[in-house]
Amino acid sequence: MLTQDVTKELENVLTTLQQQGKEPTVALVKARLSTSIPMAALIAAIKSWKNANRVPKVEVAVKTSTDADRITQLEQTIAQLAKRIEQLEQQINGSAQ
Repeated sequence: MLTQDVTKELENVLTTLQQQGKEPTVALVKARLSTSIPMAALIAAIKSWKNANRVPKVEVAVKTSTDADRITQLEQTIAQLAKRIEQLEQQINGSAQ
């Protein structure tokens, strides 16, 4: 499973809140993150920040497309392109007459 390290982003959010004089809460931190972090990991990171002023390494799973999803997307793209080609051929044939 692929993971993404979000420790730096989380640390930046917590530092920003501290500089603004705000107490980091789950709601405040979660609202400022661009990546979704599981609640348990978020709570643990905030507790660590409050106790030791450091953020433990936090990684989240990266959502990947399944083969079936990719095939469906490709089929839709092909259908759209085929339709567009037909339209262009009709325009060319219509203007050539």
